[in-house]
Amino acid sequence: MTVTVDVLNPTQSDAATRSVELPSEIFDAPTNVALIHQVVVAQLAAARQGTAATKTRGDVRGGGKKPYRQKGTGRARQGSTRAPQFAGGGVVHGPQPRKYDQRTPKKMKAAALRGALSDRARYGRVHVVTGLVEGDTPSTKAATAALATVSTNRNLLVVVERSDELTWKSLRNNVSVHLLEPGQLNTYDVLVSDDVVFTEGALQAFLAGPAIGKSGKGAATSSEASAADAATEGEAQ
Repeated sequence: MTVTVDVLNPTQSDAATRSVELPSEIFDAPTNVALIHQVVVAQLAAARQGTAATKTRGDVRGGGKKPYRQKGTGRARQGSTRAPQFAGGGVVHGPQPRKYDQRTPKKMKAAALRGALSDRARYGRVHVVTGLVEGDTPSTKAATAALATVSTNRNLLVVVERSDELTWKSLRNNVSVHLLEPGQLNTYDVLVSDDVVFTEGALQAFLAGPAIGKSGKGAATSSEASAADAATEGEAQ
């Protein structure tokens, strides 16, 4: 079943809206909660710096001299005042620099993203707009007002083409808006946002990409290579 949403033009209140069909394999896919949880945990783990470090008894300065003789004092034998049981000594089993990355296959990431987008689409929380700013001058006030007509929720995820500098500059200072380009769209950002707003160009770019789990080609075919060479030669002339 194909999901249909209206294409809104929030910059013109009296503009007629039209509809666009969202492919069901992306926006009406089953939502696997366990899979989404695994992918989100892996994404948050990969964002950890892993730079926490403590000094062991070998890293702490001092303690080279034996504090007192081995026998005859009635006390337990000690070889250094930098042992863990002494104040100022090293730390036992403390954190050391490490990586928290978890291996997550690309197909799992793609399936989790499809499930998250489908969940938002089922509840009418996926929107498509023609644009958010009119003219050639960035305006945070105008873009924010346009978004308010699309959704009244606070946290919005806006997917914009990388080349759309007007929208980027207009919304980059809005603390309630998280901007992403189509290739950066991920499960976590979809889940932490109340609504997902696509511009028409960003939606087309997202649907043309590896959104359904298909991997990109690592090398061009001979026909593609020859076409690229011809285009390069034409530009050089």
